[in-house]
Amino acid sequence: MNRLRLFVAASLALGLFVCLGVAAAAFRATVPSASRLGAITSGAPMLEPRSGQSATLLPDGRVLIAGGMRRNQDFYKSAELYDPATGKFQSTGDMAERRVGHAAVLLRSGKVLIAGGWSGEGGTDSAELYDPITGKFTLMATKMTARRGRPSAAVLANGDLLITGGADHDGPGGRLASAEVFRAATLTFQPTGAMHHARVGHTATLLNDGKVLVAGGVGESLTASAELYDPQVGTFTETGSLITAREKHTAGLLPDGRVLIAGGSDERGWTGNLSSAEVYDPATGKFAQTSAMNDSRFKLPAAAVQLREGKLLVAGGSADAEIFDPTTGKFLVVPGRMNDKWHYMTETKLRDGSVLLAGGYPDNDHTTTQTWIYRP
Repeated sequence: MNRLRLFVAASLALGLFVCLGVAAAAFRATVPSASRLGAITSGAPMLEPRSGQSATLLPDGRVLIAGGMRRNQDFYKSAELYDPATGKFQSTGDMAERRVGHAAVLLRSGKVLIAGGWSGEGGTDSAELYDPITGKFTLMATKMTARRGRPSAAVLANGDLLITGGADHDGPGGRLASAEVFRAATLTFQPTGAMHHARVGHTATLLNDGKVLVAGGVGESLTASAELYDPQVGTFTETGSLITAREKHTAGLLPDGRVLIAGGSDERGWTGNLSSAEVYDPATGKFAQTSAMNDSRFKLPAAAVQLREGKLLVAGGSADAEIFDPTTGKFLVVPGRMNDKWHYMTETKLRDGSVLLAGGYPDNDHTTTQTWIYRP
């Protein structure tokens, strides 16, 4: 009898052990490991505290950090270079004009175009070229067709640059519906068809068919409108509207050609931060709701960083960074936190697949020199 009791007890224990093992395996299958999500760690500080700066990956793997501000109306001409080989920053030549919220794009020539932005009390129409070989900026003789503070820019399939909206001065009357194209071959700006809506704080995303999706922002008021720019004819066509009107959000192209729109704020600004996200389908011309982020955030980098397997990294406006997985339609929080909600920080994908997160300001005007590295 004692042997029978021992046998039964052992059998029950073995069964419980097997059940627990199966349950644990199932749990591990549904919760991504930290190694799959990567992690965020602190990086070396920049030479200057900055927010609203630009960050551009150069052909040699370094990152050009240009302009930005220390605080309101205290804008920089200065620039610096991040070298992934040393993990440190070093100074480089100054821009000809102080600016924040400008467009910065690597051209096929290897030089960087810096165009527009806020400079002093209003937007500027000036542009300059940075040569990484000499480490110097050169002010261009040709100007933009309009003064544009915080425009949105998208590199077209042929290497030209579409620049949309922005504002020539602060306030509703200064917001622009006009657009222009920078011709890389001739280094000139040319007007193109105007948008249907004036907007600033919007996003511009190049689609797989060569068109550009322009979404959201503020004109006379906050808008949910979206439109498509066709470079073949140089005009904008209205498309489906956002489910939620938003500004200062982020956008990212997904592997199947759809576009993720996430975060931003509604008409309440600082108190109206959004966690919601939606996806635009070029095949239907419509936006569909997707899972919300784990934190609300605005004043984000205009373009989310594309990671391996088609995932997107969203950082800024929160102490946490998140990864959007298009296969599940969900956001996952990346292990490792930043020490505050950094607004108008930059995120730049490096050659090895890691991402440099730099600068920004929290819920006051104290910008930071801090940087972080996301490693997949």
